[in-house]
Amino acid sequence: MVKIAPSILSADFTKLGQEVESVRSGDLLHFDVMDGVFVSNISYGLPVLKALRPVTSLPMDVHLMITRPINFVERFCDLGADIVTVHVEADEPEMIREALLRIKARGKKAGLSVKPGTPVSACEPYAGLLDNLLIMAVEPGFGGQSFMKNAPEKIAQAAALVRKLGTDCDVEVDGGINRETARLCREAGATVLVAGSHIFKAPDRAEEIRFLRGI
Repeated sequence: MVKIAPSILSADFTKLGQEVESVRSGDLLHFDVMDGVFVSNISYGLPVLKALRPVTSLPMDVHLMITRPINFVERFCDLGADIVTVHVEADEPEMIREALLRIKARGKKAGLSVKPGTPVSACEPYAGLLDNLLIMAVEPGFGGQSFMKNAPEKIAQAAALVRKLGTDCDVEVDGGINRETARLCREAGATVLVAGSHIFKAPDRAEEIRFLRGI
């Protein structure tokens, strides 16, 4: 069954603890970190992760949309991240590899993400280190964007890569997820769906999470 990761980027930050509690039926809590450099937006960072860790038992799925992620991955691990995903485009290949190794050395799951314009094949050199392969179905940096039409093809390519290598790796999709696009993602081979606006705008968030799972 596909896992659902509500993204707190779309939550009401005036009552963040309550918002996190409202999506406790999810499988992960998605935490988008933006630095205003790698993407043209700034979100939140280490202090918010530290504050949220004691108030939820959900695994914390941290997506670093930042340059030079090697400088921060260990700090996010130490403050309670369970999965830390970096972008393949965010640094030189040897630094991306080292960042993944540092995440693994902390006993956490390591992930790699690709922007819409980056081929899935860019992740192949790191495949043996990956627990999570994150396909962006929108341009990273802002919530509420529409799902890109070529996303299912990239998801299928990612799922094929995971099968070929025989790795125990999730195929995660982020961006534009709703009931219809969730179905397309599941059919293409996704195992984790990140949803922000769609879940947090729903009148019954638990029911919406159930629908996105396809059950």
